[in-house]
Amino acid sequence: MKKRMVRNLIGFMLANVLMIGLVGCGKSAGTGDRLDEIKKRGKLIVGTEGTYSPNSFHDESGELVGFDVEVAALIARELGVEVEYVETEWASIFAALDAGQIDVVVNEVGYTDERAQKYDFSEPYAFSRRCILVRGDNTDINSFEDLKGHTAANESSSLFGQMAEEYGAELDPVNAMAQSISEVLNGRADCTLNYETAFNDYMKEHPDDDVKIVAYADPEPSSYVPMLKGNSELQKAVNDAIAKLQASGEIAEVSKKYFNGVDITAK
Repeated sequence: MKKRMVRNLIGFMLANVLMIGLVGCGKSAGTGDRLDEIKKRGKLIVGTEGTYSPNSFHDESGELVGFDVEVAALIARELGVEVEYVETEWASIFAALDAGQIDVVVNEVGYTDERAQKYDFSEPYAFSRRCILVRGDNTDINSFEDLKGHTAANESSSLFGQMAEEYGAELDPVNAMAQSISEVLNGRADCTLNYETAFNDYMKEHPDDDVKIVAYADPEPSSYVPMLKGNSELQKAVNDAIAKLQASGEIAEVSKKYFNGVDITAK
């Protein structure tokens, strides 16, 4: 009887130790509200690609720049902290958020119901149109309905890859927009989908590439700041920062700087 009681007591203690460990792991991964942690460390850790012009890329001097890069810095300023960027491929960016390696993602992230099951989103801070880009000699694709039976070079977890599949396209999985356009130019893919701002910037920088945009969707909110669920104070602080930046016109000026004088932050 005593042995059974000792075994039960040991099991109870081990269970409590395990539970404490799990709770601790959850906090370290950011499942608790992170605003206090961000303020104590004095910096907001932001996940971004660094290879996605004009939102997040390196200029000729190697400095990380772009619309989303500056938006993140402005949000951090409004939170009263510095900003630190963690450059991550798109395919891994949410895994970094899940692991608590970053506090938020600022990288033209769109909202989906599937993502909303795991993440809380800020209010949108930019609006754009999804579109289809094909090679200049392509006459088969002229609308989203024409995607059926064709190959689209897009990452499967992205909004664009999901949209292509919804219209019946087969995916040629890629990790970056430049790679997706290369697939189109080389004939390994028939098309690629992205926001018009990204394609326009690419075509401006690569005027000799024989590509064209053939179809546009309706304008939609295109950029949100996602964070792990359970961070309501951080979510409110980010929303307050975005609202203040919109009211002051600062975020509009950043948009005009990177999008050829166009304000994509207006609804």
